[in-house]
Amino acid sequence: METTIYKSPEGEARILDLYDRFQKGLGVAFDDRLVDTRFGTTHVLVAGPEQGPPLVITHGGNSITPQGLRGLLPLLKQGRYRVYAPDTIGHPGKSAQIRLSPRDQSYGQWLNDLLDGLGLDSAAFIGGSFGAGIILRLAAFAPRRITKMALFVPSGIVPVPLTSMAFRITLPYLLYVLFPSRQRLYRAVRWMGSEIDDDVLQLIEAVFQHVRVEAEMPRPVTKAELANFAAPACVIAAEKDAMFPGDAVTKRAEEIFSNLAVVECLKGATHYASQPDLEYVNKRIVEFLGATR
Repeated sequence: METTIYKSPEGEARILDLYDRFQKGLGVAFDDRLVDTRFGTTHVLVAGPEQGPPLVITHGGNSITPQGLRGLLPLLKQGRYRVYAPDTIGHPGKSAQIRLSPRDQSYGQWLNDLLDGLGLDSAAFIGGSFGAGIILRLAAFAPRRITKMALFVPSGIVPVPLTSMAFRITLPYLLYVLFPSRQRLYRAVRWMGSEIDDDVLQLIEAVFQHVRVEAEMPRPVTKAELANFAAPACVIAAEKDAMFPGDAVTKRAEEIFSNLAVVECLKGATHYASQPDLEYVNKRIVEFLGATR
């Protein structure tokens, strides 16, 4: 475990400045909550009506909560759900900087403690990428605390292909860190997709420069671990996702979930969704959350 994920106090200040700027740009009113867990304090952004159905949204790895929420603005602006968006512990943001293991049940225990601290018996969950794998850890550790689960471009279902991890992801990242330049930054994020906004690229650059990034993804959950998980699940994958290939994700999702309400592979889509794909994902998740089954 590390006591800090940042390379310097100045780097931490830079990330938190971007956090506040991204949050303001959402145009949504949030309250801030601090919740104690066995691993340390967790900062949570809270929005929506107090009596609305509880919905927990977990963000992607090595990123910040407001960036994760940007992709779900249509759902947020519905004003139907009481949304709880925690800063993942050990990742950029305002939570404790203790880094948890993605190989064991630590993240499931963390989310379990978070629900306790928020006074929630259970909730619906949405997560993308690393955030999806975190939710799957809760599904394995305390399955009855999840009422519905929507995952997109999810970790935690299939392992990252070794060739992609080595040559498309890790090598370009290391070259940028060792010899930073704008051209190498573009190469380092090319695997994500071709429609990365300038402000998101600025956030990625800051993370690369100032954060000791988490290089490991949550390990794939097993069918046995999900034996007691019966809540409806929605899995939306991207065909050309270099990290979690869509066809492999959807095939295995059909094998391990007992109540798979939605499973889709978006043709031509990449890990970082285009605007049309993002709108479609929001539509499908809203439909899924509103369904009676």
